[in-house]
Amino acid sequence: MRINFKSVIIKATILVIFIMPLVTKGQADKILDRIKGTAGNLGQGAKSGDSLKIHHRDDLADSINIFYRYPDSLKINRLDSSLNDFNKFYSVPAHYITLGNNGAAAYPVLFTPLLNPGWDPGFHEYDVYKYTLEGTKFFKTTKPYTQITYLLASGKEQLIKVLHTQNIKPNWNFGLEYRLISAPGLFRTQNTNHNNYRLFSNYQGKRKRYAAYFVLLGNTIAASENGGIQNDTLLANPNNSARFTIPTNLGGDASTFGTNVFSTKVTTGNTYKNFTFFFRQSYDLGKKDSIQINDSTKEYLFYPKLRFQHTLSYNSYSFQFQDTIGIAQGGILSAQADSGIYKNLYDTSISALTGLSFLLKDSWKVLVNDFSIRQFPETKNPAQFIDAGIRIENLTGSFSTQQKSFYNVVLHGEYRNKTRNKKWDAIAQGELYTAGLNSGDYKVYASLTRFLNTRFGDIQVLFENVNRTPSFIYNDLSSFNFKNNLSNKKENITVLSAQAENPRFNLWARNISMTNYSYFRNFYQTAQFGGLINITQVQGQKTFRIRKRINLYSDVIVQQTTGTTPVHVPLLYTRQRLAFEGNFYKNLYLSTGLDITYYTPYKANTFSPVMGQFVPQDSITIKNSPDVNIFLNFRIKSFTGIVRLENLNTVNFSNGFGFTNNNFAAPHYPTPGLIFRFGVQWGFVN
Repeated sequence: MRINFKSVIIKATILVIFIMPLVTKGQADKILDRIKGTAGNLGQGAKSGDSLKIHHRDDLADSINIFYRYPDSLKINRLDSSLNDFNKFYSVPAHYITLGNNGAAAYPVLFTPLLNPGWDPGFHEYDVYKYTLEGTKFFKTTKPYTQITYLLASGKEQLIKVLHTQNIKPNWNFGLEYRLISAPGLFRTQNTNHNNYRLFSNYQGKRKRYAAYFVLLGNTIAASENGGIQNDTLLANPNNSARFTIPTNLGGDASTFGTNVFSTKVTTGNTYKNFTFFFRQSYDLGKKDSIQINDSTKEYLFYPKLRFQHTLSYNSYSFQFQDTIGIAQGGILSAQADSGIYKNLYDTSISALTGLSFLLKDSWKVLVNDFSIRQFPETKNPAQFIDAGIRIENLTGSFSTQQKSFYNVVLHGEYRNKTRNKKWDAIAQGELYTAGLNSGDYKVYASLTRFLNTRFGDIQVLFENVNRTPSFIYNDLSSFNFKNNLSNKKENITVLSAQAENPRFNLWARNISMTNYSYFRNFYQTAQFGGLINITQVQGQKTFRIRKRINLYSDVIVQQTTGTTPVHVPLLYTRQRLAFEGNFYKNLYLSTGLDITYYTPYKANTFSPVMGQFVPQDSITIKNSPDVNIFLNFRIKSFTGIVRLENLNTVNFSNGFGFTNNNFAAPHYPTPGLIFRFGVQWGFVN
């Protein structure tokens, strides 16, 4: 290793200037002798006993202690560094099915009802791509940390994610997140372009009485809709190997197809936007204490007995469907929406004479004030408390024909007791809408968790009952309600579940009972199911050690409905990941293998692009082959590489070699053929 003599002399001089005034004469003489000896060794070949020591960089210098909590949660979470699940880096969870494109409408295989009472706009098919207040992570970190993720796939699909967080002061953290999903799509009129941002901060006063939480987030969802392909047999035509040549029900001719990732314009499709401002403050009364760290540092402790908390939030929402009827070029309409599609599927007549666009739009502004008081019965156990509060919601909706204001008054309470030995955790929550738009809605939630030991983990039982007004899209004021007459009886949903979770396996069972279930029975007409819908679900996860470095990650979902209902689910869903993995050399971590998913045939919901809703149908059964994917993921220190080949099962030799044996996500919505993805994720400690 080369020695920089100039650097050594400069450092020695600085050492003398700044250290000498702080030491005694004897200590100074020893330091000078040491410096002289070092300089002599540099010039004349030092002996082995007194050679210059070269200190290598300590890897721990870049170490970081970072954790986070979700809102209203006591659980501490750490960043996940595992490699075996690609969907941890991707935008869509593994158990979701999309309409063939990253960013397209998606639904979970595991049926989950809406379990929130009160006002709801009714548009949820793109929720998986949105940042939410409930999903905000409030961090605490010893050093600034930045994580960047970039994924690139066939068809110029891109995914960019950025996370940065740092503690401005030991008791004050700030961070931001950004995500871009851009996918031109492989079929016509399938481009998506989603932008999400989130700023977050949490602060606690030096004496730990005052605390504040701040969130600012926004989502822009822009998704073109093609209404599915016109005929499934067109997939087998060798002239349609380039899938954009296949005609679709919406979106115009093939000349409008493009793969420009910077083109964000949606001429036929949905544009959803929302913005959220959230600010929460709390002040505690209780018992104060402190620990003297050293002569100049004191650590303040505080055990709350009574907490006053106020939450202010402002939200705006915009939901829009638009289809461009014509593009004027020299007075000639060069492109025109198929009026027959709208007449046949939506019983709506459109004409170029009425304007250049077919447009539906609902907009909302929601202001919420919440005040609550929390009492802590047991000193030194903040995980045991009783909470009671009141929430005032002011809502303003703008529709195609009018604007109208509403309000809600909500009483809520909670009891929580996580024992100090952390073996028992009991939660009881309730809220009641006493007046306003959703008067009579309520929610009751109770759970009990018991920690057995490190081997057998936790067991939990849960009960939930929700009485809710159907989402506002079913209300005849909505622009998306084509004069439907819905009885608007309140939906009632009861959920019973039990779960066992430990390092060896995770087993979960749930029963859902619903009455007055609201749904779209076709592309635009709504209905309520008057009978009882009962769904039983069982889910299991287990890791099997096949060999020393070969693991099988097994996920299975079984669900069954009783009788004839508008809820259709596959009987069985399974995901199997066979991975060769381990730690090689010093810093290389590797996971590579097969990722296979499959679900049994069922009458999958179709999609209504104008309403932005998945709707039940009884005429077409989706029978897909297993999705087969190959992955290779590796990590070297804080750098992660991702490589993945998807849909190998679509290989087809009938018309020459190709990947044209497509599966279907919904009737007339084929999923892509072979997809090649690669990407990187890099974490920086600043």
